[in-house]
Amino acid sequence: MTHKAAPWSFSRIKAFEQCPKQFYHEKVLKQYPFKESDAMRYGTDFHKACEDYIGEGTPIPAKFDFIKPTLDSLNNKKGEKIVEQKLGLTADLEPCSFFAKDVWFRGIVDLAIIDKETGVGWIIDYKTGKSAKYADKGQLELMALAIFKHYPEVTKLHAGLLFVIAKSLVKAEYEFDAQQLLWSKWLANYAKMEKAFEVDVWNPKPSGLCKRWCQVTECHHNGAN
Repeated sequence: MTHKAAPWSFSRIKAFEQCPKQFYHEKVLKQYPFKESDAMRYGTDFHKACEDYIGEGTPIPAKFDFIKPTLDSLNNKKGEKIVEQKLGLTADLEPCSFFAKDVWFRGIVDLAIIDKETGVGWIIDYKTGKSAKYADKGQLELMALAIFKHYPEVTKLHAGLLFVIAKSLVKAEYEFDAQQLLWSKWLANYAKMEKAFEVDVWNPKPSGLCKRWCQVTECHHNGAN
């Protein structure tokens, strides 16, 4: 079976949920090229610095030196450290490579710590936003589900969204036995996106973002109209 909406990811499905019409013009038709802001560039550089420090022992650049104690604490945890790991799953929820022909879901874990002896692991996602007020743990859920498939010996995961500027850690825990319940929610969300692809209907979802932050001028809710 061909899945028109696949491969999908947390960011892709959240973009669809925010506004199907905006998603269609930006992600499907690709009418509006991605433009990296200064904040996005900062985040990219920060992630790279953390990846190189834990993965290769490369010194942290001076502008990110404030995160070194936190990274050292993570690095001292027991288990194998895996940075920027690209994980793929097939539609049958079987592990596969990120670029496999039958890849259905894709996710990237900023930092995974896997202790195969105890079956306990950690997953950390770095956030460079200024506030953790609207943190979405959905990303952690999907990363945990992918880790459980790729590392079946892991039975429990501690997880966290590490807001480095806001100095906040949004925590979560996931158990191997809870996979079915978590997948039922995400499969239902995915089904809505896949249905939009099948019937080619992309309804707008107006919000406070329409007036100033949406670039899709084809929509009558856009502030430019």
